[in-house]
Amino acid sequence: MTAPFTSQLRSRGPALQLAAAGVPSITVRVEVPEVWDTIKAVVSPDALVSELKSRALNALYPTGEGADSFVLKLAGWDVLDENVSIAATGAVNGSIFVLTHRRRRAVR
Repeated sequence: MTAPFTSQLRSRGPALQLAAAGVPSITVRVEVPEVWDTIKAVVSPDALVSELKSRALNALYPTGEGADSFVLKLAGWDVLDENVSIAATGAVNGSIFVLTHRRRRAVR
């Protein structure tokens, strides 16, 4: 499978590896607007959304609030059940997830 366009975009450091070697995988991008940063992740389509969320938070927002304060979005929609597989959300090779605060915050 060829690399998606989103894997060519700037991202922090090496890709998160959530797929074992030799297992079919897809490449997704996770953006955290609060820190203006992104990370690429190579994931198994069967991996849980909660695992992607926690690993991305640890990489991009390690000193922030807990995972319950954040929501993962795909195509502008909240991923409501984080205990489903990444494939079940409709994500495909090259999808972009947005990881942002669950509640809007006041600008100071």
